[in-house]
Amino acid sequence: MRVVRTIAELPHGSASVGLVPTMGAFHRGHLALFEAARAENDVVVASLFVNPAQFAAGEDLDRYPRDEESDMKVAEEAGVDVLFAPSAEEMYPDGYGTWVDVGELGSKLEGEFRPGHFRGVATVCLKLFNIVRPDRAYFGQKDAQQAAVVKQLVRDLNLDLEIRV
Repeated sequence: MRVVRTIAELPHGSASVGLVPTMGAFHRGHLALFEAARAENDVVVASLFVNPAQFAAGEDLDRYPRDEESDMKVAEEAGVDVLFAPSAEEMYPDGYGTWVDVGELGSKLEGEFRPGHFRGVATVCLKLFNIVRPDRAYFGQKDAQQAAVVKQLVRDLNLDLEIRV
């Protein structure tokens, strides 16, 4: 497994690519996503990025579990080919100011209690889709609203990839 920390280091080729976007703290659900991606693609890329844009002031960003060494081991054992583990500065450099507004869908349910959360989710997903250029991206069923937001993003912006839930 190759660990990549910058956008410039990411390999691009003609092989089919499956992306599993994550914030780490890998568990059985992630393993199932890695397995699904492995079955359908030549190359499996997992992102390992705790996205600060998904957390509002006073939320649990600093307490979010992080164990990169353990996550790297789990990903490698699961057959992930590339682990993309960028810094916040790599993803949101100085002067960053472009955000994806997901409209009404992002303000219901969880979005009602976490304003801006799905804006952060949609923005980082769009960035990852543009950076990695996957054929397919894999999301867990437990985050149903997140999956709906990402499906809407792909549909509304005519992105050329399949979302697997």
